[in-house]
Amino acid sequence: MVSRVRVWLNRTYAENVFFMDQLRRNPAGRAVEIHATHGDPDSPVLAAADTAELEPEGLSPAAYVEYALDQCARRGIDVFVPRLHQDAIVAHRAEFASVGTALLAPTPQAVAVFADKATAYEAVRSIGVPVPPWWRVRTAAGLLAAVEELEAAGHRACFKPASGAGGTGFRMITRAPFSLADLDGFPGPQVPLELVLRALEQAEERAENRAEEAVDWLVMPRLEQPEVSVDCLTGTDNRIRLAVGRTKNGRRRGFTLREQWLEPARRIAEGFGLHYLSNIQFRMFGERPVLLDVNTRPAGGLHQLSLCGVNAPWAAVRLALGDDPGPVPPPFLGQDYTVVAGPRPLLPVSVPRQRAYAAQPPLPAAPSPAPGQPATPVTPTHA
Repeated sequence: MVSRVRVWLNRTYAENVFFMDQLRRNPAGRAVEIHATHGDPDSPVLAAADTAELEPEGLSPAAYVEYALDQCARRGIDVFVPRLHQDAIVAHRAEFASVGTALLAPTPQAVAVFADKATAYEAVRSIGVPVPPWWRVRTAAGLLAAVEELEAAGHRACFKPASGAGGTGFRMITRAPFSLADLDGFPGPQVPLELVLRALEQAEERAENRAEEAVDWLVMPRLEQPEVSVDCLTGTDNRIRLAVGRTKNGRRRGFTLREQWLEPARRIAEGFGLHYLSNIQFRMFGERPVLLDVNTRPAGGLHQLSLCGVNAPWAAVRLALGDDPGPVPPPFLGQDYTVVAGPRPLLPVSVPRQRAYAAQPPLPAAPSPAPGQPATPVTPTHA
């Protein structure tokens, strides 16, 4: 009899409830039990998991590694998919292996390269992958110089944090003054240059008193659609098993296997040790694709590859367990689609946040849902 596989996702995105669904619906019909931890008691991943715990607050990266090792040992975790403190966790891969847990995450070197967008751009440019022009900015004077150079070349300037995930902190610079028109409708990403410069100058003054840097931004031209996110599955032998592009152009989504997107993604994944699941994003700069960002974790939209007949989460778990699936080409490309919100169950009682790591009683196990059905919420016993 084949044993069940125990998988842990830590403080992951809400959309990864679909990642969990796909693991349970694996084509091998193998039993999968999912453990989830989060800092938010109302995260839907807690309700979707078979067992769940609230994560302790305020742990240093080193203390979090100890917490994670304890979770893996106590829970009998076979495969750990780390998001929070991924950099600290992958540095202790051997210790996790010693308690029987495989890390579904890249090498420490890859995580370090792509944790900082400026370092990432320099690195991928060195292997011939095109990147957009960019400036690292920490002062108001630096921002103004970068914006003026971009505008002189006919580009619209934007900025984002040098580190961070998703579109957090992304803004587009405008020369138009702030007006009532900016208060009409929904908030947008546009910010007047004058307001940004003033805020930076004030932050610099405060930082001088605290001997800290005010900001750390990348300034670059606004890149055009389509945006293509290439989901990659790479073995520890640095060979790609799967690479499929997901296209975004406004509301419309689709899939692509065009080499103009896949070839640079393969070069990055294989060249930098992006083992297991990664997501490499491109946009257009003029007439050519350039790198936008690299995520050293499964993308929130990875489950959308199911529209191409691919179960990427299960292929990755197999690979982590030493059961190499070999090449995983999509049998077909799904039709264009869009993304809409839908309800997911939550645990019925909010649980107080934990302030320190201690022997806290876990949330009780939830029954595994039948295929295609949402998880059944359970009532915590320590609310």
